[in-house]
Amino acid sequence: MSNTLLIGDRAYSSWSLRAWLMFDAFELPCHIERTRLYSDDFPRDLTRFPPTRTVPALRLADGTVVADTLAIAEELATRHPAAGLWPEDPSLRAAARMLCAEMHASFAALRSDCPMNLRVAYAGFPPSDAVRADVARIDALWAYARAIAPSDGPWLFGDYSLADAFYAPVATRFATYDLPVSDAAQAYVAAQLAHPSFRRWRAMALVDGPDQPTYAMPHATRPWPGPVPRTASAVDEGPAENAACPYSGDPVTHFLSLDGRIYGFCNAFCRDKTVADPEAWPEFIALTGAH
Repeated sequence: MSNTLLIGDRAYSSWSLRAWLMFDAFELPCHIERTRLYSDDFPRDLTRFPPTRTVPALRLADGTVVADTLAIAEELATRHPAAGLWPEDPSLRAAARMLCAEMHASFAALRSDCPMNLRVAYAGFPPSDAVRADVARIDALWAYARAIAPSDGPWLFGDYSLADAFYAPVATRFATYDLPVSDAAQAYVAAQLAHPSFRRWRAMALVDGPDQPTYAMPHATRPWPGPVPRTASAVDEGPAENAACPYSGDPVTHFLSLDGRIYGFCNAFCRDKTVADPEAWPEFIALTGAH
């Protein structure tokens, strides 16, 4: 039996993103199951992960069920001590845990007024005073982390850690709503949006079912501030250069065009997530012969 993680809509479920990054960014094995928020399937799907009441819900390989992202984080760190989920230095590890705990328990205004939405970036969003206060506090926490863990890299405590996974959904909120942050915080947001695991998640989020109307807002939009994907498009027919899907190894049935070349995939989702951001997928890039 493998680890199984139940997630919600990738475009909107910030808690699901946080848990998924704990596996993908640290190369821990996991089978993903998906449920749709605000649907009749949602409560039914949760019954398979008792006693959880929301996503993410994790069933470990030994059958143990763990809910809540803090609990998932600590259990994974305990079971995979060599994976580097927490900083190795005890003082930095304590500070990283502190930042994760505050993320987990705080910032109600930011969560309420600026729900995660990876399918849009707004222009002219008017943050309330409470949102501005949350943003200022997060900016200060990020600055504190970098001050006690100076590094040439972009992450809070040197190497990418659980602290960065916990703050990835915050970074997306800053990007979606164009919230006012310091230059240093903006650079950290840019690093989060460019992280390979996050790019894969967002590529899937863009094609992961229809929009959820409850997240729509009446604001002007602007281009997504992350890396600009290469232009690919779905096409109806092959022949493809490859006979097997680069992800599953199954025979190809769906096709895309990139730079005048046709590639095949085993289903529409494999194709569409690749169309959304071709460079997010190492297996596909290897297929094209690019580096």
